[in-house]
Amino acid sequence: MKICLVGLDNLSVLAPEFKDRTVGGEPVQQTLLARSLARRGHDVSMIVADLGQADGLKYGGIRTFKAYRPDAGVPVLRFVHPRWTGLWSALMRADADLHYTSCAGMEAGLLALYCRHFGKRFVFRSASDSDCDKSQLLVRHARDRWLYAYGLRRADAILVQSASQAQTLLRSYGLASRVAGMLVEPPLSAPTHELDVLWVGNIRRVKRPDRVLGLAAQLPRAAIHMVGGALPGEEALFAGVRDGAAACPNLTFHGPLSYLDATDLYGRAKLLLNTSDVEGFPNAYLQAWIRGVPVVTLIDPDRVIEREGLGIAVRSPAGLVGAIASLLGSPQAWQAASDRCRRFMAREFGDDRILPAYLDTFARVMDAGRRGLVVMPESEAPHV
Repeated sequence: MKICLVGLDNLSVLAPEFKDRTVGGEPVQQTLLARSLARRGHDVSMIVADLGQADGLKYGGIRTFKAYRPDAGVPVLRFVHPRWTGLWSALMRADADLHYTSCAGMEAGLLALYCRHFGKRFVFRSASDSDCDKSQLLVRHARDRWLYAYGLRRADAILVQSASQAQTLLRSYGLASRVAGMLVEPPLSAPTHELDVLWVGNIRRVKRPDRVLGLAAQLPRAAIHMVGGALPGEEALFAGVRDGAAACPNLTFHGPLSYLDATDLYGRAKLLLNTSDVEGFPNAYLQAWIRGVPVVTLIDPDRVIEREGLGIAVRSPAGLVGAIASLLGSPQAWQAASDRCRRFMAREFGDDRILPAYLDTFARVMDAGRRGLVVMPESEAPHV
């Protein structure tokens, strides 16, 4: 099967020469999925941003086609050229049978239009709870929100990260979906757990990095480390966090790190801290749990942390201090939680448990296409 994944930021994980660029969760997930598909003999390509690399470069069996430079074009007009035209041109060069993308945004709509025009198949996967809820959508322009909704309606199948996302998507958009788990790489070295608390995320308001500064002041004996880069429009917040961290003797602010450098820090931490107001199923949870690092958070997808004992999920920001103190203050409680994390990951997140939902969905979508069927002709139709 010829499969093309559309992820303009994926080079930050896929290509060593771009490893120092800001990394989000979806480039990690798309790259891990692409590698798994390539290992199983599929012809895999990716549509990525034009960062000056040659077109058609291959990385570990994955061929990349560049769409457009992120800063190219005249504002407003650049939506058509080079963004729309560049994306479609790259898709034509990839010449895949099935296309896959994730994250809310205009790309979902432009990809759906392409697939409808050229008779191709399209699978979308949510990347956050906000992708499934119109009232929480993190998409700035009305045009892009419309395109995203169009892409959802025209997708041949929709995958989501959790049962709660499936319920929200059905309630908000009237669309059914299928839960597909997330992939994670095993650690390359044994964890050391010499750091108390680790926070990893892009510095943006919805992630609430300001809460880490407050926690550092309330937990002066805890060695807290922060990793994150600035996103466009969030430069002032980044500067404020960086300067605030410099005034906290127990808080180390690393700024942006490459995917490999950030993953090394997971194994050095005792706890992973998440302070976000909105998330999906964070990659960081999986990267922590596979290394035996419990999570302290406000976000508990499908109550898995509470159910499996993978850390502590609190109901309000005020509960974070006590949760951190309780685990750091009891080696026995921390070790028990750490052991549960490892057992959970070994049981639930091997490739043999995660990939079947993707492979089965792709196969059903392609089979429907060969038979000339429209898998999702109406918004209320169930997804495969």
